Amino acid sequence: MPSAFHSLLLPAIRNPKPSRRRGRGRGGSKRPKKTTKSKNRLADAAAGDATSFHLKTSARAGPGGAGSGRRGGGGCLVQPLGNLLLLGGGEGGGGNLRDAGLGALRPLPDDVLLDVLGLLAARDLARLSAASRALYVVASHDPLWRALVLDELGGDFAFSGSWRATYIAAASGGRAHLLPPRGLEIRGFYSDYLFQSWLCANIEMRPEWLHRDTIERRRGMSVEQFVSEFEEPNRPVLLEGCLESWPALQKWTREHLLKVSAGKEFAVGPVSMTLDRYLQYADNVQEERPLYLFDAKFTEKVPEMGRDYEVPAYFREDLFGVLGEERPDHRWVIIGPAGSGSSFHVDPNSTSAWNAVIKGAKKWVMFPPEVVPPGVHPSADGAEVTSPVSIMEWFMNFYGACKTWEKRPVECICRAGEVVFVPNGWWHLVINLEESIAITQNYVSRRNLLNVLDFLKRPNASELVSGTTDRVNLHDKFRNAIDMTYPGMIKQLELEAQQKAAARKKKVSFWESAVDANTGGFKFSF
Repeated sequence: MPSAFHSLLLPAIRNPKPSRRRGRGRGGSKRPKKTTKSKNRLADAAAGDATSFHLKTSARAGPGGAGSGRRGGGGCLVQPLGNLLLLGGGEGGGGNLRDAGLGALRPLPDDVLLDVLGLLAARDLARLSAASRALYVVASHDPLWRALVLDELGGDFAFSGSWRATYIAAASGGRAHLLPPRGLEIRGFYSDYLFQSWLCANIEMRPEWLHRDTIERRRGMSVEQFVSEFEEPNRPVLLEGCLESWPALQKWTREHLLKVSAGKEFAVGPVSMTLDRYLQYADNVQEERPLYLFDAKFTEKVPEMGRDYEVPAYFREDLFGVLGEERPDHRWVIIGPAGSGSSFHVDPNSTSAWNAVIKGAKKWVMFPPEVVPPGVHPSADGAEVTSPVSIMEWFMNFYGACKTWEKRPVECICRAGEVVFVPNGWWHLVINLEESIAITQNYVSRRNLLNVLDFLKRPNASELVSGTTDRVNLHDKFRNAIDMTYPGMIKQLELEAQQKAAARKKKVSFWESAVDANTGGFKFSF
């Protein structure tokens, strides 16, 4: 049995935390299929073609396996299928190691095979890896071990360069003599699915993905201008110079945050972690979908952090505030390494949002509500969204398609001291270009109140509404609180909306006037 798994035959991890439902395969319970239409680009990347993708420095030094991280050494265990064709049947003419080494599992596509392996306990996965070189490659797929670590350890782990090494270290009690000096060197395994996972974790953002800056940038704008030019027409904007009074811009160094948050745990994906453990992970991780610190209760946990910023003047009308402590979650601190971020989504409860960068830089891609991003497939009721597995995969396989679209995305890089306004209903993707810290808040102003009320009373509100335990009754609570606090506001907004709709209906287009003589215009005749 490979020495990498010897320690897993020791007694199991003591006092494991209550089991959570583990995501299957690559970490999602409803994981979309990974795209495989970029085989030539995958082969180019594997061959080191500088015109295709640039690998990160640590990747060029050689990962220890299919997603096994930097600890193992020994080069990538997986190559794209295109290389099998280029080599005329694989290295040494031996064909694909996958075919010979998977036995009865060979007919399964790689994504289904990983789904099956994702159901195994750690010891079973370790034993399976000893059956053949091909199974060693598949059982080394790091997202399988990520799921095991998060299920069994929660956030109480010390990241050791890869999830597999992290699990082994925990299982062995951290005894160094039980940890392998390196992984096995195996060649001749070809899989687009597994290779793309490794590639997405190890490539740099391409320059053409970063050059477009199509968002409108404004500085020193009045609140009235913001409302009339951006909030009412539901248009995004990047605001400069409105965070200069924030103490957080100067104070929020690593050292300061570690000091004020000592002993506090923050929400990180499906688990909770102290900031020091999370930063240890963030400093050493290189994976396709890095864990993201995204905590809605940070001001309650660390009140000083709440005093280090204030809501910019443009967003201070927040009508959800009438609910007091019953309002849905609305503000978050966000911390993550380069490559972390949020894949395409629409903000919860039909709210608008603002996102302020305190440290670092973020790439934004946004589509208006009527334009679904390429590669993204929302369900008819909006309750579920299927999209590429990772942000980098979307850039690799779908970003180029936007060049030919009539309605192209709004794009920008938001840097420290800047704020992005995200109007309600807009699809957006965000990726950190470097280690970043940000504050974001969702809010409801009178310009968006009717949209939010309509959203909250949808028949499937129990599935759509988020950030609260009382999803079904939130509409009635919110509407009643608005009527008590601002009598007549809803009726006035409904009347104004009817008047605007009537005005739009009465407005005659040029084409309508051209073909109808009754309007007083001319009429084509043939």
